[in-house]
Amino acid sequence: MKPCYIIDAVRTPIGRYGGKLSTIRPDDLLTLVIKALVQRNASIDVNMIEDVIAGAANQAGEDNRDVARMAALLAGLPITVGGNTVNRLCKWLAKYYGCKSCYYVW
Repeated sequence: MKPCYIIDAVRTPIGRYGGKLSTIRPDDLLTLVIKALVQRNASIDVNMIEDVIAGAANQAGEDNRDVARMAALLAGLPITVGGNTVNRLCKWLAKYYGCKSCYYVW
């Protein structure tokens, strides 16, 4: 099993139903986060990133897709970077990494 490295973390703002963030697509919002992480960690070679893993809740309609993969592409990461959207309402990150400790994470 490969080691897992969590280099940095940035979260999106917390909105409310029908609030100012309601018109922003989730992949566009996540794209801003990925770009911020790449900029803050310029010494990291983006070609070493294996996966973008993101948690999402209540996905429906147009939002019911692999938001992590779409955001990775929109952020300009190499097409070799995978995306995995974990649909969990709470504690998704801790549970996910208990099973998938072989991924590099942003």
